[in-house]
Amino acid sequence: MTPVKSSASRKGGKESSRKKKGLPAERHDGRRAAELVIITGMSGSGKASVLKAFEDLGYYCVDNLPVELIPRFAELALQSADIRRTALVVDVREGSKLGRFPAILKAVRRMIPTKVAFLEASDAVLLRRYSETRRPHPFGADTPVTASLKAERRRLASIRALADIVIDTSKFNVHELRAHITERFREQPTEKSILVSSVSFGFRHGVPEDADLVFDVRFLPNPHFVAAFRPLTGRHPRVAKYIRSFPQTQEFVNRISDLLIYLLPHYIREGKSYLTIAFGCTGGQHRSVMIAEEVGKRLHKAGYRVKVVHRDMPK
Repeated sequence: MTPVKSSASRKGGKESSRKKKGLPAERHDGRRAAELVIITGMSGSGKASVLKAFEDLGYYCVDNLPVELIPRFAELALQSADIRRTALVVDVREGSKLGRFPAILKAVRRMIPTKVAFLEASDAVLLRRYSETRRPHPFGADTPVTASLKAERRRLASIRALADIVIDTSKFNVHELRAHITERFREQPTEKSILVSSVSFGFRHGVPEDADLVFDVRFLPNPHFVAAFRPLTGRHPRVAKYIRSFPQTQEFVNRISDLLIYLLPHYIREGKSYLTIAFGCTGGQHRSVMIAEEVGKRLHKAGYRVKVVHRDMPK
């Protein structure tokens, strides 16, 4: 005889499932419980774009709220019948009072389910963004941006350690970043919300620093030694057909695609938001390009969000 679970047990299992998926628990009256997301991180990392994404998701959003007012903000969210999902930005513009944030966060987490999303990017990317926007760093225009970034990382180190989610925005443009946040925080996130980058590169130019998985495809016959293919790339139909004609190519694509489709759900369960898979050949023009395209198509067909990047392919 199959035992019947009590309503409390079923409810507990449901709430546990929601917790595992990163969703706030439901109240007894069926409404979602209040939740707070605190967005913080490096200047120039995309906090404004992320806040707009939360606003589009229906969150009540506040930028640069003084840290001393966060507990009051949380109280209002709990008391409001209309505002359930809230998000705010806290960063180094707060000045010396930012040092009080860890203690305030601890107190707020006792009041309301709270997540901290920390945004960062490489110094090279942040410097490029500052150069493009021509905006001064919050520490002032009198200090070189490189020195300001170094000082900012030191000041934010203790806050980064408290983060529930750390997002490196170096890999995203503004549209991809907003799409990533939307996918991750919408009310019913999909089980395939990870962003996969399928990257081709040439070993002669170095392995991509941000690669999570690297596969060497130099075992495939090289189209470079076919005069007609030399000026073309792996995206050209004739070159792709040539590479695909070898049985080891099909075997490799099939095996790697199956492996990745097996691995991705495990990465998602461990909280990974994006995965960079790099395929390398000698120059990054033919074999790696074709393989990155082919594997990207397989993963997209399997339901994943895929971004194909050819780092060293001739423009």
